[in-house]
Amino acid sequence: MKSALLREALGESLREQRFAQGRTLREVSSAARVSLGYLSEVERGQKEASSELILAICTALDLPQSELMRIVSDKMLKSEGPSEYRMTVAA
Repeated sequence: MKSALLREALGESLREQRFAQGRTLREVSSAARVSLGYLSEVERGQKEASSELILAICTALDLPQSELMRIVSDKMLKSEGPSEYRMTVAA
């Protein structure tokens, strides 16, 4: 199984959240104060989003950054598959 790039998993997750809310690129780009074209590139995994931009997009989507990171982490975990090098943390 091919590992996903972080920017791809992040963009895919942002797009899924936007779709789930029934919002357009134009609506979210306006609320986040980012160009429509740039948001589109972020969602397609073509641009690396800065932490400031991620915060702006999450705010526009009313999505906590921690929730976005959990979603992205889950996606990456699935794409990586089983690994003998994966560490577990005891509670």
